[in-house]
Amino acid sequence: MTVQKAVIPAAGLGTRFLPATKAQSKEMLPIVDTPAIQFVVEEAVRAGLHDILMITGRGKRALEDHFDRSFELEHYLEAAGKLEQLAEVRRIAEMADIHYVRQGEPLGLGHAVGVAREHVGNSPFAVMLPDDVMREDSDVLTRMLAAYGEYGASIIALKEVPRTETALYGCVQPEEVAPGIVRIVDIVEKPHPDEAPSTLAVMGRYVFTPGIFDALERVTPGRGGEIQLTDAIAILDKEQPVYGFVFEKGRFDIGNKLDYLRATVELALERPDLGPAFRDFLAEVARRERLV
Repeated sequence: MTVQKAVIPAAGLGTRFLPATKAQSKEMLPIVDTPAIQFVVEEAVRAGLHDILMITGRGKRALEDHFDRSFELEHYLEAAGKLEQLAEVRRIAEMADIHYVRQGEPLGLGHAVGVAREHVGNSPFAVMLPDDVMREDSDVLTRMLAAYGEYGASIIALKEVPRTETALYGCVQPEEVAPGIVRIVDIVEKPHPDEAPSTLAVMGRYVFTPGIFDALERVTPGRGGEIQLTDAIAILDKEQPVYGFVFEKGRFDIGNKLDYLRATVELALERPDLGPAFRDFLAEVARRERLV
């Protein structure tokens, strides 16, 4: 069975970006002039996933408005002769079939994924965390879907991190089965560097069999009553194979302020309309800083 659906958990409060996120969704924070969530949806579409479910919560109405038609705006753009911008806002509204459901309570990532069960049904599906933005030329999700087609099992994106950072991620004990593909022997949520099974950390892309839903129902809530997705993966791994897809580059963690700035700078430099002038500006800043 091919993967046709993507789930994007987008109910988080975005406290790391307060006060900017006090009155707006963190997923709508712009990278240059494009909301972060749009990069994630476009990545799903490039991989062939046009049926998308967003898990939202209170204060997330802007997500729905962004991917909906805005007839007043379209009328204004058409009347003003701004046809390029008109085409872009229409493209955004038409590029995918997007559905929305509220999480209701902030009970963790695992709970958010579990909310998707009714929409997903008995089908495999992708989960894409919106804090992880991939470069446009990244083929991580596409290759993960291909790996699912080959192995018929859940696939999790993995990336090497410094051992000092293992406490920020779920980390796996891997067993290599092919170049870039590992069998996950064990998985631990945010281990101390001295106790991490490896430095291969779980990144925000997953392809799951529907068996993950039964595993989620058996997870014991942890601190704050949250249901951890990592714990459900550990349960699933005992019942059916779970594999890891190892990649090296192309990811920005925009839940991290420094990486958010890096994403903004690097993606702006790639823009033909902004890149040349922005590069000159950065060079001038660098020269000035060296003189101080």
